[in-house]
Amino acid sequence: MAKAMSKSAILAHFAEKFGMKRKQVAAIFDELSALAYREAKNQFTIPGIGKLVMVERAARMGRNPATGEAIQIPAKTVVKFRVAKAAKDAILQKKNGK
Repeated sequence: MAKAMSKSAILAHFAEKFGMKRKQVAAIFDELSALAYREAKNQFTIPGIGKLVMVERAARMGRNPATGEAIQIPAKTVVKFRVAKAAKDAILQKKNGK
């Protein structure tokens, strides 16, 4: 399996692709992140990639894996990333060799 691209490699790729300085590309990515964090409560969509959504999890019963004792897990809000259909299709098509 190939190694994941580092942040530095991603910045270098975009800087070269669009003829920008790495600092400018880093600023764009930082602002995109800040905007996503701020707007996640309203759903934040990156077209063609997916969206950040906040989901309410109900309280439930669980088990302590060490003792097997039943415990109550409280309700909480979590952030999830839902991958866009276009991204799934593009990635899985390449993986399956179609």
